[in-house]
Amino acid sequence: MNMQQMDPKTLRELVALRRDLHEHPEIGFEEHRTSEIVATRLAAAGIEVTRGFGGTGVVGTLRKGSGNRAILLRADMDALAMTETTGLPYASKTTGRMHACGHDGHTTMLLGAAEQLVHEDFSGTVHFIFQPAEEGLGGAAKMIEDGLLAEFPVDAAYGLHNAPGMELGQVAAVKGPQLACSDRWRVTFKGEGTHGAKPQEGREPMTAAGLFLAQLNSIVARELNPLKPAVVSACALRAGNFAALNVIPDDVEIGGTARCYDPDVRDQIEAAIARIANGIAAAGRVECDVVYARGAAAVINAGAPTEIARRAVINGLGQDMLVTERDPITPGDDFSEFSSRVPGCYVHLGMGEMRPAGQHHNTNYDFNDACIPAGVGFWCSLVKEELR
Repeated sequence: MNMQQMDPKTLRELVALRRDLHEHPEIGFEEHRTSEIVATRLAAAGIEVTRGFGGTGVVGTLRKGSGNRAILLRADMDALAMTETTGLPYASKTTGRMHACGHDGHTTMLLGAAEQLVHEDFSGTVHFIFQPAEEGLGGAAKMIEDGLLAEFPVDAAYGLHNAPGMELGQVAAVKGPQLACSDRWRVTFKGEGTHGAKPQEGREPMTAAGLFLAQLNSIVARELNPLKPAVVSACALRAGNFAALNVIPDDVEIGGTARCYDPDVRDQIEAAIARIANGIAAAGRVECDVVYARGAAAVINAGAPTEIARRAVINGLGQDMLVTERDPITPGDDFSEFSSRVPGCYVHLGMGEMRPAGQHHNTNYDFNDACIPAGVGFWCSLVKEELR
């Protein structure tokens, strides 16, 4: 049976749930209402519920048969600190909070799959992980720090993310790099402020900052292997006062992000930012402080679980719904906290044509409910392939 086919009543109910979650977005580690809904529904379906990992995280455990293999299926629950502009009837009711990446859809699809799998046959254990704070706040790491994998050891981990613009219902299960590491850096040049007309009497950090910004682009262009993709971007700048344009400030602060897939490239980027900043500071007679904060590692799909995910797509959704070649993307995802510890596979689910200005993290984004049957079908088929 093609598992994209869903009972119309079930679909209507899941769409209503998704839109309710969309109306009530909660940012990282504040997903109290969302986690309560998740826990209540899991328990009502007869699934064992454990709470408290990562604060608002929820784990649903379903065991069947005599199989001793255990797997982890993960959905993220958090929204973003953005104000929605879609004008939809179910738009966010909270100013400054919005589901702009589809985590409301991810939560709904995994819940729908959990409720369906109660009635399906398999042999083994599934842990449904509803994770807080994926959006840069380290929710997966916090769940692990709280003992998630110690209490619920697993043999493989799976994640799913919606993909606007990819054909509706298709699933991309691709080996190798999927998402980049997500690092942040901050450079502060500290000089000695003075009158703008008498720069010789101070030690001026503005020129150092300008030289640093110009040189920053040389890291990717001239230092890294061009066959190993990377991005280094300056995204924030703080200096001076536009109400005092005759004052050279004491310091200038610059911040940004670095993305790549290769651990050695990551090391190179970190070292290069520090070397360039310190060299420019020394030449300009100013001091320099460099902070490089490593976030989530790159998401790299392992071979074995990717093959299982592909079989799940073919057997559950149909051969024409499988995508095996797709370029990796440079956003990050802390699913890597799981997939760096056990073999993992992170798939992308096609949402069809993108809304105008409807890309991820845009105030006009919305999850396409039409892909819910494919998402639920994929999860159910995956469990059957994994836990025969």
